[in-house]
Amino acid sequence: MRDQLGAPRRRPVILRGLSANRRLPQEPSRPPVGGWEPRYRRYVITSDVLVTILSAVAVGGLLSVGGAALFKDLTLGFLSVVSVICSLAVNRAWHPTVLGQGAEEYVRLSRGMFAGAVALGLAGLATGVVSTRPWVFIVIPATAVVALLARYLLRQLLHRLRYEGECLLPVMAAGGVDTVRDLIARTKAAPHVGWRVDAICTVDGEGDSGMEVDGVSVIGTLDELADHVRRGGYRIVAITADPYWTPRRLQQLAWKLEGSGAEMVVAPTLMEVAGPRLHVSGVLGMPLLRVSAPAFTGVRRFVKGVVDRIGAVLLLTVGLPVMAFAAAAVAVDSRGGVFYKQRRVGKDGKEFTILKFRTMVRDADRIKKDLADANEGAGVLFKMRRDPRVTRVGAVLRRYSIDELPQLFNVLTGAMSLVGPRPPLPEESARYEADVRRRLLVKPGLTGLWQVSGRSDLPWEEAVRLDLRYVEDWSLALDAMILWKTFRAVLGGQGAY
Repeated sequence: MRDQLGAPRRRPVILRGLSANRRLPQEPSRPPVGGWEPRYRRYVITSDVLVTILSAVAVGGLLSVGGAALFKDLTLGFLSVVSVICSLAVNRAWHPTVLGQGAEEYVRLSRGMFAGAVALGLAGLATGVVSTRPWVFIVIPATAVVALLARYLLRQLLHRLRYEGECLLPVMAAGGVDTVRDLIARTKAAPHVGWRVDAICTVDGEGDSGMEVDGVSVIGTLDELADHVRRGGYRIVAITADPYWTPRRLQQLAWKLEGSGAEMVVAPTLMEVAGPRLHVSGVLGMPLLRVSAPAFTGVRRFVKGVVDRIGAVLLLTVGLPVMAFAAAAVAVDSRGGVFYKQRRVGKDGKEFTILKFRTMVRDADRIKKDLADANEGAGVLFKMRRDPRVTRVGAVLRRYSIDELPQLFNVLTGAMSLVGPRPPLPEESARYEADVRRRLLVKPGLTGLWQVSGRSDLPWEEAVRLDLRYVEDWSLALDAMILWKTFRAVLGGQGAY
């Protein structure tokens, strides 16, 4: 890392402490096992504890009037701190496997805060102390919000280091050459996950071109895997698909890896399903991976609908000045109406009229036929990076997705959701294959996984995969994560044209 003058750029103190790997000299072939993991965990625990204590002290001082009240509120503050910290520990909010990636970290933190509030509230009911109410309904929820923000900032620091090639977990990949190659490609495409494949074991100890697979060395056979893991100090042992792996061999490998400090991860190859639909249970003495049906109705969907409408009202209230300014700019910039109405396909194939701010010249749909040869979109999509139909104001509105704000009215009417697959045109959906039509099982969204993963820059196949993943693995926590990431994607203007 160097600045514009060529001098080394100094890291923030917290980054220098996190990335420093203080370890004894090792053999050259031994992958580096950093000490950043326990340090990062200490940062997270310290952050949660400090946020909880400072919130209790600050609110306790505001609620106190007089010496007796001060003592009483400080006592309640102490009890709330103890309740929250114990609840976080019980809910395993600081477990190393959930820190730094995915929605599970935030879910466990929220669950711990909620459990702490419930415990304090029940204690107040049992003792008849009504003054616990401000702590249960104000202090702990506010603490949860600040703690979530602190976790997010720490995660961003960790991800920044990982994109620079630091704070990565050394991985030993073991399986077929093709499946190992796919794993390597995925780890390189998503460095924020923190995996770095350092070595490979295959059935015959060979790769696709000599002793390498995509630049990673093949160091042995699958029979020698456990010995290589113990000597190399790998943090993750990733098992990919290969006929060699039988239940007996996987069980024996798990036994051999006990005490090595390595975590064995087995990639299921049946289908691309994850999240709350996967459950492991023992039946007849056999470990079975249960895949529950995706939830398209029920209480969670009702909650999602309520959240959609409340969120749409709040966003419309906050965004009203921006929408008024955008409407005026569209009207002044070019001739035509302020709004653009278009038929789109929603849940179960039902058509509805979508609302947007007009970003193109009049008769843009007619001109589209003349631009068919210049189409840069993948699959059934029509996209152009420099579309001549887009107005000057329209280009700005598109870059920051301001043109899509009127779709909040579609959310209010129930035709759309805040989060969901992209709403297709009727001519696009008519060309869908059977598997792609599963996108229509849920309401289309104002934003989605496609929005936070590249937007228009995504190839068609990847956009479909992300939408299908959302349909299959939907959860309220995933919605919250997508909404949060949407703000970053919109502010950056990445992939918008």
